[in-house]
Amino acid sequence: MTDVVTFEAIQGNAEIRTYIEKGNANLGVLGFTKHSVGHAMKVSKTAGEILMQLGYSEREVELARIAGYMHDMGNCINRTDHAHTGAIMAMTILRDLGMDPAEIAVVITAIGNHDEKTGTAVDAISAAVILADKTDVRRNRVRGRDRAKFDIHDRVNYAAISSVLHMDREKRQITLDIQLDDEICSVLDYFEIFLERMLMCRRAAEMLGCSFKLKANGSKVL
Repeated sequence: MTDVVTFEAIQGNAEIRTYIEKGNANLGVLGFTKHSVGHAMKVSKTAGEILMQLGYSEREVELARIAGYMHDMGNCINRTDHAHTGAIMAMTILRDLGMDPAEIAVVITAIGNHDEKTGTAVDAISAAVILADKTDVRRNRVRGRDRAKFDIHDRVNYAAISSVLHMDREKRQITLDIQLDDEICSVLDYFEIFLERMLMCRRAAEMLGCSFKLKANGSKVL
């Protein structure tokens, strides 16, 4: 017998939270930006909002929120292939919680496809998670404050004064509007590190029947 597993149950699950926190700690040692519970919550919320605004069902919105929250668990095993290991971890956990296999398949598809090195949007849930994850660029994801020690990832995130994802349901358009402190990072620097991610977002938007636009410091870039 299968159960309806809610987002609230996933958010309150101590095992899942432990894996997210350990993954974030591992990435801190390796010098990566924060992949904390805060990032998981933001991706979860944004993924759900994307599908909600595009008219998807309440359950599809909830599955996107579940996948968004769980998407980075695999970092507790290794950064390399974390999307794939995280998907397998999620399958085990969700099966133990009694989720319907058809819903598990949707969630683990999204988790397994969220990394730009090996994945791409293959359905609405995976598209929403990709868009939510790859547009979470913000200063407070940078762990340190010593700019002399920043790599380009730190510099780009620290330079992001604001980043907002706009949805236009009528025009079927998704726009990332980002404000960069160009004394820290130029728009060219942003593209050097994030071009692959922005192209992934464009493909994800197309999966949702939308176009993807990028505005940087008030100018349309993509």
